[in-house]
Amino acid sequence: MKTIYEGKTKDIRQEDGKTYFYFKDDVTGKDGVFDPGENQVGLSIEGSGRACIAMSKYFFEKFEADIIPTHYISADVDNRLMEIKPAKVFGKGLEVICRFKATGSFIRRYGKYAKDGDDLNRYVEFTLKDDERQDPLINEDALVLLGILKEGEYDRIKELTRSISQVIYDDLKARGLEMYDIKLEFGRLEGSDEVVLIDEVSGGNMRVYKGDEYIEPLRLSEMIVGK
Repeated sequence: MKTIYEGKTKDIRQEDGKTYFYFKDDVTGKDGVFDPGENQVGLSIEGSGRACIAMSKYFFEKFEADIIPTHYISADVDNRLMEIKPAKVFGKGLEVICRFKATGSFIRRYGKYAKDGDDLNRYVEFTLKDDERQDPLINEDALVLLGILKEGEYDRIKELTRSISQVIYDDLKARGLEMYDIKLEFGRLEGSDEVVLIDEVSGGNMRVYKGDEYIEPLRLSEMIVGK
């Protein structure tokens, strides 16, 4: 396979006209400590790549059953390869957060008006992928003005984000778990204007609790799909 892009935790590879994600065991963190909120590779954890692709496969196939558009085609968990439809990211990368409960950066910004654990009713935020500027928030007007989104795409992405997040929330709730928030990415399918979910859906993309206990990403994957 030819590697056409090397990312922090996964690479994009091509072979025989097909495109794949290869999930690595590298994880984000700082000073040798695993932290999914960091923007740099901090260490390597054996099995983390397999955990990410297994959980992504599980949820992407749930979305397919619910007719939610994604870039997913199939996954080979043992070889850590996910076949995907080529898609173009918005601008230089856009992240969309859906918040069920107030925590993290939401409290840091709005702590005068909210406390940790307050209900947020699927509140949606858009941020630019920009490590240097710490992934700044951006609104609809700026996204359109800067040519990152076309007219109407903001509302479509917001609608998809809430639908996707609710599917995951309900699945976890049935297991006695509660998702506080989740980060998703979207793009346009190559040669099309269709907006689809891209990237991965794994424990590192979400904050999940069992009562007051935070569930670490790798443990969450084991709870969803096993080892």
